[in-house]
Amino acid sequence: MQIGIPLETHAGETRVAATPETVKKLLAQGHQVIVQSGAGVAASIPDDAYAAAGAHLGDAAAALGAELVLKVVAPSAAELALMQPGAVLVGMLNPFDSDNLARMAGHGITAFALEAAPRTSRAQSLDVLSSQ
Repeated sequence: MQIGIPLETHAGETRVAATPETVKKLLAQGHQVIVQSGAGVAASIPDDAYAAAGAHLGDAAAALGAELVLKVVAPSAAELALMQPGAVLVGMLNPFDSDNLARMAGHGITAFALEAAPRTSRAQSLDVLSSQ
């Protein structure tokens, strides 16, 4: 599977959806990982760290055009336009923003909002709210 890690474009967002260590784990499972050039800069992770981990560096269209896209926040309309219908999106997607959900659904995106995962001890590894 092709996994894309795009640059976060939301104002003030300094996080990135995957670290080089995460990229290594995804590659070890047989996936291809495309990281948008500059995606980790605000999080103090240079492009060469992703390249050393084995990721391919690309532009926004390459990262957002992957089968599975990992993002910290929901995509903007411009980012959504670069995503392929049928793609899967995982991130903190603000599931109460019905307009954005409608845009994603209209574009044929399957979305998993991590902040909607159950907040139980059993699902603690998925709890993105506590980790922030």
